[in-house]
Amino acid sequence: MRIVAGESLRELVRRGVVEGLMGEEQIQINGIELTLNSIYEFGSAGLIDFDNSMRKISEVRELSFEEEVHLERGAYKVRFNEVLRIPRNMVAIARPRSSLLRCGATVETAVWDSGYSGRSEALLIVLNPHGMKLRRNARLVQLIFFELDEEAGEYSGRYQNENL
Repeated sequence: MRIVAGESLRELVRRGVVEGLMGEEQIQINGIELTLNSIYEFGSAGLIDFDNSMRKISEVRELSFEEEVHLERGAYKVRFNEVLRIPRNMVAIARPRSSLLRCGATVETAVWDSGYSGRSEALLIVLNPHGMKLRRNARLVQLIFFELDEEAGEYSGRYQNENL
């Protein structure tokens, strides 16, 4: 397994693994930054079980904003602008940008499995007691791509082709 970096990241963009970049500056030396499309407040409790037979995803309400939004301390669902199409010989993990951490917030994500396609969502957690402001299209996370030792199966879960 190896981390994809440098010019190889630009090649991923050319191949359509990441679509809809807002600008070249999103391609960093060790990853590709994903940007804010929309923000949602949680409106109900969710339920997770072992085999997903009783799974209930929390209801959400979109927060409308023009250019900037002030978020109070709490948890929010965010959707990214970019569409991802993870090849079968790769997996990706995102980490929050250090600027976000320095503002007292973080982002949690799941693993982007081999074969996943979609416009992903993540959990934004504002820990700063004063809240924080986000601007539309803010760069939130850096997506790090790992090339696998061998081709894996293709993701076939509920979130395949989400938000497309």
